[in-house]
Amino acid sequence: MPPDRPPVYPVGLVIARQPCLVVGGGPVAARKIEGLARADAQVTVVAPRVDPDVERIAAERDVAVERRPYRRGEAASYRLVFAATGIPEVDATVAADADAARVWVNSADDPAHCTFLLPAIHRDGSVTVAVSTGGASPALATWLRSQIAQALGERLGELAEVIADARRTIQESGRATGSVDWHTILSGPLLELVQAGHLDDARRLLDQAIT
Repeated sequence: MPPDRPPVYPVGLVIARQPCLVVGGGPVAARKIEGLARADAQVTVVAPRVDPDVERIAAERDVAVERRPYRRGEAASYRLVFAATGIPEVDATVAADADAARVWVNSADDPAHCTFLLPAIHRDGSVTVAVSTGGASPALATWLRSQIAQALGERLGELAEVIADARRTIQESGRATGSVDWHTILSGPLLELVQAGHLDDARRLLDQAIT
């Protein structure tokens, strides 16, 4: 593995109501803003000019937009920072400020100045599938994400909710959820029932399996 591409440690961050900064107002910044807003983050956008897509997201998602240049050092006031201006000098300044303040930073299309990388994401309800190539090829990550999403099919979020209900039943009975052979259950017809819209049948099948 090249020395400038260390292995990544995948996590799922809970950033609801956490202050996050996006520096930049173009298409790349818009994608970052959309993702943060969907995770219920408290998003601030700093850019002298913003694209219509950014304005739309800001209006729909209650995102704060400050039309001005980035101020040196302000990255320290946030939990996550995104440098997405497309201007190397500005993005490098934002990344350096965040790193100096021990704030996690993502610099668009510049893995060497990132302390975290963004995977390609497929969402279905509470289910999130993320694919990362460690910065080697975002295009490959996006293609793999699409292939996985197609293979898995739809209604995974509903499947997750059905299983969550079953897990609560197990916990309320005093049993450990690890005592259930989930692999065998999920390898059976459960997913097909959910995808066909037969949720009651899926719940009955699951109840039989866990008891």
